[in-house]
Amino acid sequence: MTDHALLLVNLGSPASTSVADVRRYLNQFLMDPYVIDLPWPVRRLLVSLILIKRPEQSAHAYASIWWAEGSPLVVLSQRLQQAMTAQWHHGPVALAMRYGEPSIETSLLRLVAQGHKRITLAPLYPQFADSTTTTVIEEARRVLRDKHLDVQLSVLQPFYDQPEYLDALVATAKPHLQQDYDHLLLSFHGLPERHLKKVDPSGQHCLRNEDCCKNASPQVLATCYRAQCLRTAQAFAERMGLPDGKWSVSFQSRLGRAKWIEPYTETRLDELAAMGVKKLLVMCPAFVADCIETLEEIGDRGKEQFREAGGEELVLVPCLNDDPRWAHALSVLCERAPLML
Repeated sequence: MTDHALLLVNLGSPASTSVADVRRYLNQFLMDPYVIDLPWPVRRLLVSLILIKRPEQSAHAYASIWWAEGSPLVVLSQRLQQAMTAQWHHGPVALAMRYGEPSIETSLLRLVAQGHKRITLAPLYPQFADSTTTTVIEEARRVLRDKHLDVQLSVLQPFYDQPEYLDALVATAKPHLQQDYDHLLLSFHGLPERHLKKVDPSGQHCLRNEDCCKNASPQVLATCYRAQCLRTAQAFAERMGLPDGKWSVSFQSRLGRAKWIEPYTETRLDELAAMGVKKLLVMCPAFVADCIETLEEIGDRGKEQFREAGGEELVLVPCLNDDPRWAHALSVLCERAPLML
């Protein structure tokens, strides 16, 4: 059977490092109601204020990590797409970005025009969040509805605890962890606390109690981003045989004044340096491809902060990127993707 297409979807990137392109990208990203979940007038006002200074600052950050081929996230996603063509034997492997180009709409329309009536949608996010997984699925739904497309759509589910993903994570990280180091920090992307509370089916899940996340019921775990991050970290540490105290978890990339889930990566970097950690390894398991949040936020600014706080060396462990073991694992995971009702 060769008419079952696969559509990989990652976050996206500005088209270039120009301030205008970065402003356009940030506007699309921040105006997504799943990213800033405020009423439209409030969101429009807030984003307009952010766009006064942020594009220039972000353009400088993007320029510091931009590759000759383009955005690292886009280039690495394209390389993964190529690696997946050798793994996915049912049809073509396409790529889309939730923000920027190629868009989900463009990619879906192209696949349908090629005659593909069955498509597996693969949001490349290990852990569930409305601002990542849900917005990709809802955008695909919108395209199918608005363009009246007759497509059988399957959707890759969050794979934070799946053996294939964890084994690939261990395999790619192991060479770095076999070197001498003092501590491993698993830094996940952060979320405002209200995002977690809004999707909590129990209405009682406590964000500040780590034991609560560790003991979350299956119903709560299905939508609790923080609990899923902790499950990923714990499973990785167990597979690597890391003793307690040798590793910890934090959350990065805060934006605005809202309360975000803790502990914060920037705080943790100072704490670890104060504890005497000299060589620190940092992994970012919420990302499958290196991007501005890993390369610039951790690899550049985090490294500088750690050294200023008294540490000696911060080593950023690369993401899964286009590693063949990850491509194989992803193909297996996509084979199991259930139909979207």
